[in-house]
Amino acid sequence: MYPSSCDSFVALPPATQGQRIIFGKNSDRPCDEVQEVVYFPARDYTAGEKVECTYISIEQASHTYAVVLSRPAWLWGAEMGANEHQVCIGNEAVWGRESADDEEALLGMDFVRLGLERAETAAKAVDVIAELLEKYGQGGNCMEDQSSFNYHNSFLISDRTEAWVLETSGKYWAAERVQDGHRNISNQYSITTMIDKEHPGMREYARSQGWWDGKTPFSFAETYSFTDTARIEASGSRYCEGRKLLERSKGHITAETMMDILRDKSSGINMEGMFMTTGSMVSVVPTDPSLPGVHYFTGTPDPERSVFKPFIFVNDIKQLKQTSSPSYGSEDPVKKIPRFQTKPDRKHPLFIKHEVVAAIIDSTMEKGQKIMQNMRAFEKEQMAEMEKLLSSGVEDSSLVVHLFSNSVQQELIVYSKK
Repeated sequence: MYPSSCDSFVALPPATQGQRIIFGKNSDRPCDEVQEVVYFPARDYTAGEKVECTYISIEQASHTYAVVLSRPAWLWGAEMGANEHQVCIGNEAVWGRESADDEEALLGMDFVRLGLERAETAAKAVDVIAELLEKYGQGGNCMEDQSSFNYHNSFLISDRTEAWVLETSGKYWAAERVQDGHRNISNQYSITTMIDKEHPGMREYARSQGWWDGKTPFSFAETYSFTDTARIEASGSRYCEGRKLLERSKGHITAETMMDILRDKSSGINMEGMFMTTGSMVSVVPTDPSLPGVHYFTGTPDPERSVFKPFIFVNDIKQLKQTSSPSYGSEDPVKKIPRFQTKPDRKHPLFIKHEVVAAIIDSTMEKGQKIMQNMRAFEKEQMAEMEKLLSSGVEDSSLVVHLFSNSVQQELIVYSKK
């Protein structure tokens, strides 16, 4: 299967407008898959406790940080998300010379959540993911069916001061630090000779396979990528288009700029078809630690026809019910062996309403345009309010503790306006 999903972006000063880190990601998944937005508070655990990830259980950390996640509703991990320390992570599927494993291990999406729950900085998240990759490996079906759709993973990770790209091939990996400017990743290896951290056996393994002669400058992308140029080209066009869109706005990239990039259909970044953009995220993280980060999520497909709704980490946040899918517990077909014998209804309340509105937008021009105008107006109002908090901070946390949930309720009202 040719690479066909996902793009992640980050922009840092001086590429951004103001002293802010702007992170963005589209999650491109099967068109019938539901993506939910969920929150998990910080927790402490006793020694020896386990955490049940999508397919396997692993040793739990003694403490996990609060996280907000956008994830396919059938699995434990996440496509993208942020934590209370303003670390943001997104992952991409990558394919290369090393075959992806059918054997169930940790999914790339599990690594995203584990990195967010266990790391207070982007650099620490790189270490967390690398250590877990070495210990437990990556593998297993990445779709809610019996297709055995497998891939390795790359990650874009940011915090208040820097960003990292982490790319993997089996248990081997390389990481590149990004301190300024902008960076994007798609479904191809992109780390060349600028390697700041790496698996200690990565180069020797490549040499043992005949992929590297041990003499020429070592490029992770050139060494671990496919030699099939057609397949490389299939994954490279969106990567190049994404880089162009970032470059075009360099020096004044804002949250709105990032949303426009994620909504861009001509580049293929806002994907349509059997694989489509099922959820989107944009984060605005000031470099000033006294100011809050604002994390926007759609929780619905196609960002062009969705509203980015804000979330801010404060105490006492409750679960985000309107974007949480039904839970089937031990009866979930993902948990039963053999897996994926049936597919339950995972639509959350916002998804159900949005599905109806999307059909109206597609079928009724005048009414659809009015709904779209109302959605954009509401989004701009929300962003204007968030700008105040990004500049002056949150004086009363009670005013934003229900921020995301209230925004969803207001979005539902916008849907019903005549």
